[in-house]
Amino acid sequence: MSFDEKLYSSLLEMEKKYHELELEIEKNADDFRKVSEISKTLKEKQKVIERFQEYKTKVNIIKNFNNLIEENKSDKEMVELIKIEFEEANSSIEQLELDLKILLLPKDKNDDKNVIIEIRPGTGGDEASIFVNDLFEAYQRYFNDKKWKVEILESSVDTHGLSFISFSVKGENVYSKLKFESGVHRVQRVPLTESKGRVHTSTITVAVLPEVDDVEVNINKADIREDKYRASGAGGQHVNRTESAVRLTHIPTGIVVACQEGKSQHANRDKAYRMLAAKIYQKMCEEQHNELASIRKSQVGTGERSEKIRTYNYPQNRVTDHRINLTLNKLDNIMQGDFDEIIDSLISDDQVKKLLELKI
Repeated sequence: MSFDEKLYSSLLEMEKKYHELELEIEKNADDFRKVSEISKTLKEKQKVIERFQEYKTKVNIIKNFNNLIEENKSDKEMVELIKIEFEEANSSIEQLELDLKILLLPKDKNDDKNVIIEIRPGTGGDEASIFVNDLFEAYQRYFNDKKWKVEILESSVDTHGLSFISFSVKGENVYSKLKFESGVHRVQRVPLTESKGRVHTSTITVAVLPEVDDVEVNINKADIREDKYRASGAGGQHVNRTESAVRLTHIPTGIVVACQEGKSQHANRDKAYRMLAAKIYQKMCEEQHNELASIRKSQVGTGERSEKIRTYNYPQNRVTDHRINLTLNKLDNIMQGDFDEIIDSLISDDQVKKLLELKI
């Protein structure tokens, strides 16, 4: 098998620029800002360069095979070793090229960000509220396994479950893992209140928003109306006596956020501003992509998942992700936080689609 010469040439050029940047750090040792910028770029390219070293070794074996055979034709044992080495290089080159292409895929600028997640009941009444609570608890187990930090921003409890919950998740590459959870989640099961044992279908919605830095979203304080009110729900006498809850309304966009989980007004205000920035940022991104989405829709359909993205079928212990036609008969494990197979499959599917568009 031959190697991808175009890919190899591109990576050689990247390697050259990588080493030039390493020298730039030495030249600008006294310029902290410059060193910081270069270090960030080097870190982003490090995995590609490390993988390329292995790839380059295999390519050199393939390129030099005929010459080595000719040079050592009188030594049968050496010729056999060269052939074995060549076969090993040949068998690994395709996987190495695939790995490198994945590493070279355009990176979502939000992938390494923390997120704010909102979960709401859809159709199905009480059963939908119960599943909001169930899915939140399943996510929590997954987050704990990843050692990510969860902070509840706002929640509303009803007699059966959660009528709304908003929370932040902080950790390494959180958005890259959780962004595919956005959409309508459908649950099929027999409610506890169902006397005839009939399966009911309910839906809930999940929104995953990347948290943004202040520098990314410029919010004019004059555009915000701030309301203070007493927090509701559990919390003892404190929530009944003080106006610790905060609601922010962004007048230009009409976006409203509220936070009441913290015990101080200051903490709730900070959290509310984070939520507001994330929602404004999302709206900005949506507006920027409207024109492109319109073109794509005319060619291949919307690509949006306005309907269900996943079904959780309790009687059959089955979970199906409809976007990639993935069915797993282990709903019990998934509700204990075992989301890795689903999430990894969605990431792989996304990578395959991007690879088809990649031009190297």
